[in-house]
Amino acid sequence: MKHFILTWLGTAVALIITANIVPGFIIRDFIAALVATVVIGLVNGFIRPVLGILAFPVNLLTFGLFTFVLNALALWLASVLTPSNYFTINGFIPAFLGSIVLSIVSSVISYLLRGVD
Repeated sequence: MKHFILTWLGTAVALIITANIVPGFIIRDFIAALVATVVIGLVNGFIRPVLGILAFPVNLLTFGLFTFVLNALALWLASVLTPSNYFTINGFIPAFLGSIVLSIVSSVISYLLRGVD
């Protein structure tokens, strides 16, 4: 349970850092980041696998680079499903850049939290 809460908090912090780096990627406050983290987790758990299966031929042709587009679409969908006063992404380019920055920042935070567990 401790690992789950640390991962949830770490991802929320990563969202806030991403919002400060990427223009058009807007998080209202820390509570909004916590809500957005839950929605992103649900989208990644239920919808993204279906998108991955449907996009497999394109992903195969692009040698896996289409995965960046799938990540951006999943993040953008999560922002659409989250109430707009919490988490907003203004367009595909901020979603694309945000997904790259978010994955890098999340990886660094996850690495730092690994020592806490």
